Amino acid sequence: MRSPAPNDALIRAMPAVFVLIWSTGFIVAKYGLPYAPPMSFLAIRYALSMLCFFVWIAIARVAWPSSRVQWLHLAVTGILIHGGYLGGVWSAIKGGMGSGLSALVVGLQPVLTAVWVSQMGDASRSENRVSARQWLGLVLGLAGLVLVVSRKFGAGNEATLYTLGCAVFALLSITAGTLYQKRFVQPADVRSANAIQLGAALLVTLPLAWLETEAVQWTGGFMGALAWSVLALTLGGSSLLYMLIQRGAATAVTSLLYLVPPTTALMAWVLFGETITAVTVAGTVLTALGVSLVVRPARPLQP
Repeated sequence: MRSPAPNDALIRAMPAVFVLIWSTGFIVAKYGLPYAPPMSFLAIRYALSMLCFFVWIAIARVAWPSSRVQWLHLAVTGILIHGGYLGGVWSAIKGGMGSGLSALVVGLQPVLTAVWVSQMGDASRSENRVSARQWLGLVLGLAGLVLVVSRKFGAGNEATLYTLGCAVFALLSITAGTLYQKRFVQPADVRSANAIQLGAALLVTLPLAWLETEAVQWTGGFMGALAWSVLALTLGGSSLLYMLIQRGAATAVTSLLYLVPPTTALMAWVLFGETITAVTVAGTVLTALGVSLVVRPARPLQP
């Protein structure tokens, strides 16, 4: 038996690394939003991320998509996954919704994706069909997710019509963006694809940022949150999400987002001293079990 190649090991590590990076998004919001309104923060983040990608593309001589249609498809996914999802989540948190409750709303994405795949025709292809085992995993993952964030309910006035609307908008945006990318976006270099997506997100975010009246405070906390948002979340997390969507079925990829709220809870315990209860531990275990059922490849039938 040969030892696994380095590339194989990196590919197998991608889901775990993605979950770890993506989970820091709510932590960064807690650090950065006191110093800037959400759309202004995101507009600066998109612009700096584009600059980093442009430098990387120039040094590596990365090819751009040759088809105008692909540019359009990438722009649509950028507006949905970057502009809609992040804009909704950050607006909800800025409006007072706690990270746990916002994570619960957005954490419904795997179920929403599975329902769409199974009901709207994409399930006709075997790689996208949602099996009974995967449905069980989705239900278990959702149950574990609810357990993890259950202690957040009733903690202050987190859920208002505005914040709930922002969170649901984020949920619909990332679900639609994931399905759209899987359906329409052809394989492309992740660096040029991300640059196009970020450019489209910046175009729709800038007008909203101009309407904000709160000034940006260029403090150390803001700069640190911005740096992590650009280098880790956008260059790292968004690139990994793009590659995972291209490599895997939509249901299996989005089920990884079930692991984000439990991971965020652990990070909040380490960074902010938030309590980890027995319910949180039980929910985390249940969530991990559910995700394992969704992403585990089906066993071939024995003759």
